[in-house]
Amino acid sequence: MKQVLLRAHRNPFTAPRADRVLARNLIGDNVGNLLFSYAVQRTLSTPETAIQVARLNHARTLGPAEIDERFDHVVIPLANAFRKRFLPNLDAMTETIEKLSIPVTVVGVGVQSAVGERVRAPRQVGEAVTRFMRAVLDHSPSIGVRGEWTAEYLQGLGFGPEHVDVIGCPSMFLHGDTLPLRDPGRRLDPAGPIAFNLSPYLDRMAPVVEDQVARYPGLVYFAQDIRTLALLLEGRDDRPDADPRLPVHRDHPLIADGRTRFPLDATTWLEALARFPFSFGTRIHGNIAALLAGTPAYVLTHDARTLELARYHEIPHRRIDVDVDGVDAATLHAAADWQPLVDGHAERFGRYSDFLHRHGLRHVFDPGESAATFDRRIARKSFPPPVGEPEATPVGARRVSDRLQGRLRRLVRAVRTRG
Repeated sequence: MKQVLLRAHRNPFTAPRADRVLARNLIGDNVGNLLFSYAVQRTLSTPETAIQVARLNHARTLGPAEIDERFDHVVIPLANAFRKRFLPNLDAMTETIEKLSIPVTVVGVGVQSAVGERVRAPRQVGEAVTRFMRAVLDHSPSIGVRGEWTAEYLQGLGFGPEHVDVIGCPSMFLHGDTLPLRDPGRRLDPAGPIAFNLSPYLDRMAPVVEDQVARYPGLVYFAQDIRTLALLLEGRDDRPDADPRLPVHRDHPLIADGRTRFPLDATTWLEALARFPFSFGTRIHGNIAALLAGTPAYVLTHDARTLELARYHEIPHRRIDVDVDGVDAATLHAAADWQPLVDGHAERFGRYSDFLHRHGLRHVFDPGESAATFDRRIARKSFPPPVGEPEATPVGARRVSDRLQGRLRRLVRAVRTRG
C-alpha cells in the first residue's frame, strides 16, 4: 500500500468542538483551508493508498528523517502561499523538503498581489519562493499553480512552462469531472434565504454589507476567519478601529440577530450551503463550497489571488478593487451565466488528472477506483453543526452525507440530461 503524507491543518475524520478549533486554530486562520485539503484527500483516497495528515510547518510535525522512512510521497495542497505573511511557514516547508529523498507534489499554490498589469510581490517573497520552487522541483516534475498570473510570476523568477502546470484549485474537483450545479432559476426571491460571505478586513465592503443586510431579511453570513469564530464563541471584539458596518463586533445585526454561521468542517459546510438558492461574496472558497453543494455562486474579486481562480474556473465574478457600486444579490444573480463554468469543468478536471498522473498519483476517479471507503468513514462520524446554527446538536455525518449525496446524484443526472 502506498503511504502518502498530506499537508493539512486537520484530519477530516476528526470532529472537534468549536472551542477546541478556536484554541488550537485547527483551521489555519481560515476554514477555507479545510475545503481544499479535504478535496485532495478524498481524491487521492484509492483503496491502495493510505493517507496521514500533518501540518509540516508546525513545531510538532514529523521530521524529514521520519517522513522519508515512513512515507512514499508527500502531497502539499496550498492556497495563496506566496505572500509575505506566510513566509515563515513557506521557509519551514522548504527546509523539510530539501532534506527529503521521496517525491513531493505541490497542488494549487498561488501568489497574493493586487490586481494590475503585472503581478508583483516583495523581493523577500521572491527569494523565499525561488528557494521553495527549487526544493520542490528536485523532488517533482512540476508544480501545480492556481492560475495564469501565478505562472507568469514564477516565469519572472526563472521557472517556465516546463516547471509549472496551471491546474486551478483542487477543491473544485471534489466531484471529479462533474460539477452538479442546480438550475439557478430566473429570479432570486428577495424574502428568501441568501448565503453571503465576506473578507471582514475589506472596508470598501462596509456599505455593501449595510445595504444587503437591510434589503434581504433572509441573508445569512457564512464566516470563515478565526477572529470571527472568537467573536461568536467568546464575544471577543479586538478590532475597535474597524468600520462598524462590518460584522466584526457583537452589536452588528448579523451577529446580534443570529444571522451568522461558522462551519467547522467541509461536510457540514456543504450541507448548510445546499439549502440556499444563491451565494455571493468575497471569499473564493466560500463560493466554491457553495458550487460543490450545487448552489449557484458569484465571487466579488478584490485581488489577484481571487480573480485568477474565478477566471480560470469561469466562476461568475466582478471586480470590486476599484468600486462596489451596484453590488446587489438579486442584480448579480440575474446577470450571472454559470454555463461556461459547467461546460468547461470536465476539460479542467482532465488537466488536473493528467497532472496527478505525471506525479505518479492515482485518484478515485480513475477507471476501477472509487471514493467509497473515504465516504463511508466520513459517514460514520458525527460532526458539530456550524456555530450559530439553530440546530445546536451534533450532526450525524451519515445523515448529512446521505442527504447531500442524494441531492448531488440528482443534480448530476440533471446536468447530464441537459448536456
